Amino acid sequence: MRKILPFVMLLMAAPAHADITHRLSSSVQLQVNSAATQATRLGNSYAISGNNVNTTDGTTTGTVAAGTITSGVYAPGSIDATQATAGEAFSFSTSFTQADAIPTSAATTGEIQNFGIMTSNAAGTAGDLAGTIDSSGTMALTAGGAGTSAIGQFSSEIIIK
Repeated sequence: MRKILPFVMLLMAAPAHADITHRLSSSVQLQVNSAATQATRLGNSYAISGNNVNTTDGTTTGTVAAGTITSGVYAPGSIDATQATAGEAFSFSTSFTQADAIPTSAATTGEIQNFGIMTSNAAGTAGDLAGTIDSSGTMALTAGGAGTSAIGQFSSEIIIK
């Protein structure tokens, strides 16, 4: 009887079972890029500093900035600096960064405009761009022309609870 008891207890145990989920998923993404131009216009920058100097624009003493702005671009005038007190230390410095001119028309893709920072890309060409995935998960992707991409994905997921 002792030998049969473990066998009987084994038969009384609940049967093992599990929930099994199997998912199959596939996708193809085809992309043809559009034409794009990105531009950043650089602005004007003008700085002047000095110590123990007299300045003039040629007509007015003490003038430190003269100039004109045309199409958004500053053109500084001429500044002359002279030592204020002979024999004493003095310093004078000036710096200027000229801005990009304001354009009179929109940028055309592929053309270089008058901007300090510019990126321009032509439109993509679909050409032979194609992609398929059959029921067995076999993928076929065909390259297109410039400015295109083809991405294929097949995934299999098994969940056991």
